[in-house]
Amino acid sequence: MALIGLGIGTAVAIVLFMTLGARGSWSFILWFRGVKLIGLILVAYAVAVSTVLFQTVTNNRILTPSIMGFDALYILIQTMVVVLFGSATLATLPPWPAFLGQVAAMMLFSGLLFRLLFTGAERGLYLLVLVGIVIGTFFRSVAEFAQRVLDPNEFAMLQDSLFASFNSIDTRLLGTAGALVLAASAIGFRMLPALDVLMLGRPMAIGLGVPYRRTVTVALVIVAVLVSVSTALVGPVTFFGLLVASLAHALVGTSRHRLILPAAVLIAVIALVGGQMILERLFAFDTALSIVIEFVGGIVFLFLILRRNAR
Repeated sequence: MALIGLGIGTAVAIVLFMTLGARGSWSFILWFRGVKLIGLILVAYAVAVSTVLFQTVTNNRILTPSIMGFDALYILIQTMVVVLFGSATLATLPPWPAFLGQVAAMMLFSGLLFRLLFTGAERGLYLLVLVGIVIGTFFRSVAEFAQRVLDPNEFAMLQDSLFASFNSIDTRLLGTAGALVLAASAIGFRMLPALDVLMLGRPMAIGLGVPYRRTVTVALVIVAVLVSVSTALVGPVTFFGLLVASLAHALVGTSRHRLILPAAVLIAVIALVGGQMILERLFAFDTALSIVIEFVGGIVFLFLILRRNAR
């Protein structure tokens, strides 16, 4: 019933996004809004699925993939481009090299972490998360230091690229991003039964015959691909995944991935498409959707921590 309700809500949000306030040629409007809609759905899917999978692997509903330092690495890459080549290079850089370079850097970073730290033991997973936090803090510190030596005008231009922007998704990148997401999803779909068992914990999963190390490693690689694509498309989003994953668990009331994953994706689509529609049609771009999402997600994060401490 929850999935049916979310499906109806998603359909309503999409129809309103495509038709509300439409004036002029319908062929142009449907193409212009349709391409933007595909970008929003792609980002919503990548963020929702990556967060649910990461929480399954870590067996913790408070952690998100951003804890591994992906957002900090994105900020560092953008900052170093401006420091080394100037803000004009960042503004005029062709989209394909920038997108593929950012995805490749994040994938290389995650691959090195998994290769060097993840040994298959439970403490190896905890060490992986801890080192991700430390490296993310290091990346942020280096980026902040580099930003202090920038010219104020270049720093102002850099700031625009460091905040998530759902209104300026480069539509030329959607084909490549969609192919990466589709490939990762095809692999993850075959792992759904093993992921359900993984929720029971490492000892129980091994006892039930799940190849723990291989399953967790593949899941983390899928997470890295999805996070890299979403971050390279719109920028860093810290609490959005936590928000949709928490709402999905609350609405569905089960940990089975064949239900949780669609619910999280539908909630993410409603939040992005519906939020962008309200922002454009009612508020005339007076505020940024990412600010609202991060604010609500931060409140949910604090609520989850306080509830866990109360227990």
